[in-house]
Amino acid sequence: MTVRPTAAALVKDGEAAPDGALVRAEGLTKRYAVRTREGKRTLTAVDRVDLSIGEGRIVAVVGESGCGKSTTGRLLLALERPSEGNVTVSGRDLNALSAKELRLLRRDIQPVFQDPYDSLNGRMTVERILSEPARVHGVIQGGPGGARTVADLLDLVGLGAAYAERYPHELSGGQRQRVAIARALALDPRFVVCDEAVSALDVSVQAQVVNLLSRLQRDLGLAYLFISHDLALVRYLAHETAVMYLGRVVEQGPTERLFTDPRHPYTQLLLAAVPRPRARHGRARNRVAAAGELPSPLDRPRGCVFSTRCPLATNRCRNEEPELRPVGPDGRTAACHYAETAEVAA
Repeated sequence: MTVRPTAAALVKDGEAAPDGALVRAEGLTKRYAVRTREGKRTLTAVDRVDLSIGEGRIVAVVGESGCGKSTTGRLLLALERPSEGNVTVSGRDLNALSAKELRLLRRDIQPVFQDPYDSLNGRMTVERILSEPARVHGVIQGGPGGARTVADLLDLVGLGAAYAERYPHELSGGQRQRVAIARALALDPRFVVCDEAVSALDVSVQAQVVNLLSRLQRDLGLAYLFISHDLALVRYLAHETAVMYLGRVVEQGPTERLFTDPRHPYTQLLLAAVPRPRARHGRARNRVAAAGELPSPLDRPRGCVFSTRCPLATNRCRNEEPELRPVGPDGRTAACHYAETAEVAA
């Protein structure tokens, strides 16, 4: 087996974007043609999303099911091509790469999917699963510019060498997800997309896997896109958070500031929905719920996408689409006409 050029060598000339971002999405849009009773229609799953992820940073994406989180992750992994906009990794535009160049660059961008029961091939042993990336990319395990060895990978994720000969059905859910994480790390990537990577696990196992992801990110200097419904995990892990609604980012910024002082009504309602047994002074909190159901992405509202459910919506909101704009000195942005004064959750 010969050693081929590494992904790092491929992107050497564009090692960093002008703003220092490792991964950047600009105007990222994904549309699908769907058939309905009325005929062919267009579903906009992701709408003009901008994201910037630096080396060693964790950016989380949160929102209700169907808001476009997973589609955004697939676009950043180049598993799907955007309808508009572009994704750059180490300064290289994924849309401009040839098939060979994209294949090399894939060593730097790896996924960890939600369901460890489906993401591993049940006919392969753990040893074969973890050595598969080296075979696919034609590199030598343990060699210069090559892949990590199976023993090294099992040690990284807290599993012993004895697990190498086991099959996925012989492992618990948490152990399977550790194997999936190890597989993602096999080629020493720089960027990992964790798409609901712990949501299929028991709560106690979730904590172990989250701590593992945190340690690996810190020790290996990885950048993560962390897609999750669990706001507590996001607050614990992420440096920055983007809140999505109907395919659009409606608020984005440093995680702690976004959690302590949310400026978009939708973010406020998401945080108000987090279960708490008692308020600070022992009284139950007043909650303000979003009105109605989530609109169909085939019939997106005019103006602000959240206007049909927002308790603060005005005629301006229903007719004029707000732009994502700065709402403070801390780098936060929000797509709300009244972001500076909006308060809907007690």
